[in-house]
Amino acid sequence: MPNKLYSSTQIRSLEQQAIAELAQGDFVLMQQAASALLGLLKQRWPSRRNLLVYAGNGNNGGDGYLLAAYAKAEGYRVAIKCLGDHRQLPQAALMAKQAAGQALIPMLALDDPFKADVLVDALFGIGLNRPVDGDYAKAIAQINQTTSPVLAVDVPSGLCADSGQVLGSAVQADVTLSFIGHKVGLFTADGPDHCGDLLLEPLAIPQHLLAAQAACATLVQGPELLNKLPRRRKNFHKGQAGHVVILGGDYGMAGAPLLSAEAALRSGAGLVSVLTRKEHLSALLARRPECMVHGVEAQQDLLPFLTKASVIVAGPGLGQRFWGQQLLQQVLAMDKAVLLDADALNLLAQQPQLRPKQLILTPHPGEAARLLQCSSQQIQQNRLQALQSLQQRFQATVLLKGNGSLIAGSSGLQLLNAGNPGMASAGMGDLLSGVIAALWAQGMNAEDATALGSWLHATAADRQAQSLGQRGLLALDLLTEVRQLIHQQMV
Repeated sequence: MPNKLYSSTQIRSLEQQAIAELAQGDFVLMQQAASALLGLLKQRWPSRRNLLVYAGNGNNGGDGYLLAAYAKAEGYRVAIKCLGDHRQLPQAALMAKQAAGQALIPMLALDDPFKADVLVDALFGIGLNRPVDGDYAKAIAQINQTTSPVLAVDVPSGLCADSGQVLGSAVQADVTLSFIGHKVGLFTADGPDHCGDLLLEPLAIPQHLLAAQAACATLVQGPELLNKLPRRRKNFHKGQAGHVVILGGDYGMAGAPLLSAEAALRSGAGLVSVLTRKEHLSALLARRPECMVHGVEAQQDLLPFLTKASVIVAGPGLGQRFWGQQLLQQVLAMDKAVLLDADALNLLAQQPQLRPKQLILTPHPGEAARLLQCSSQQIQQNRLQALQSLQQRFQATVLLKGNGSLIAGSSGLQLLNAGNPGMASAGMGDLLSGVIAALWAQGMNAEDATALGSWLHATAADRQAQSLGQRGLLALDLLTEVRQLIHQQMV
């Protein structure tokens, strides 16, 4: 899969530049799109020959009209349901509609019956920016109520191509054939739930135009990042693998820092210390004797341990009581590499002016909302914008968790195309913090450590889910897989 992701504005720009360079460029691109759609239909559903196309009044509808004409010529039984005002179609779409008319394809009203065994969604393209209503909402409901497979043209109708947000309602496609370049909204928020299998047809866009167009974001490339993990010489000792210090575990939450600590050890950190409530010492040492565990009650208790740290993780089970507040203030005052997660993010939201120079933030949408003083819904409506706002406000590397997790660092935006709903269980974030911290402590930069740690964590979860299923997936189930993935690179 190409690793570049584009905004709708960038795709429109590429399309217009290509049209300017190609004779009859817009119709040529439409012909190529229709041919690719027909080829996909024949390959994916070779025995299904009754095709119903839902066509909107733009170029996306034009793709649908031309596909219908091509399919009719191949012996398909085809009908088209037209939505919107088709009296002022764009020129290429008008030519496509004329081709469908010459093929004598029935043009049906929305409520007209037609027994189809494949439906094609060609209602909206990338330009939708308002909630779907009226007949379009009714058409989407019809499509989603069918038991036949659904092929979406470019973008499932009702889905924002930039944010992945459902605009009122959206088509649930079995397959989406995207054109020119992948749209970032198809990979985050609600996008993956609506696309089904996502495929790409680049059309005849000149390569020099694609090369000149900067990406909106790039997909995290885990195997490439593994090559950036420093290799170990035979004359190597644990001090060269970094010292991760984890602060957390208020009363009743001792498991959270333990998960981070075990993840850091399994991800290659040379030394791991846990600073927690003294009542938790024996339990943590019994579970993981390789950790150094210390009871701390006040700020002055932290200094001897924080000064030795390569990376400090603050937040797992930290709580928001006075104990956690005062300890976090000491961490934020240190000139150290610091990763903040969980309750440390909630406490940071209350005093955002305190932040170290080397900082990684790993919020989920709720924590991001508190940091930006807005609602979780506002975060999810435009995850890319929220990510950029967090990075600018805190001058940090930021991982915004969720479906299609996003990473902002010094080199731009990255999107994680891995993970599954089985990860919605307690302790997953604590485990991730430990993995990222260990990579950072071993010499990777903050952005690469965040991207690689996220990829290892999500890919490990996908492997576990593939073999044992998603339900019942626990955080510690991932560590064997994480370790195996790390060793794809020779130690």
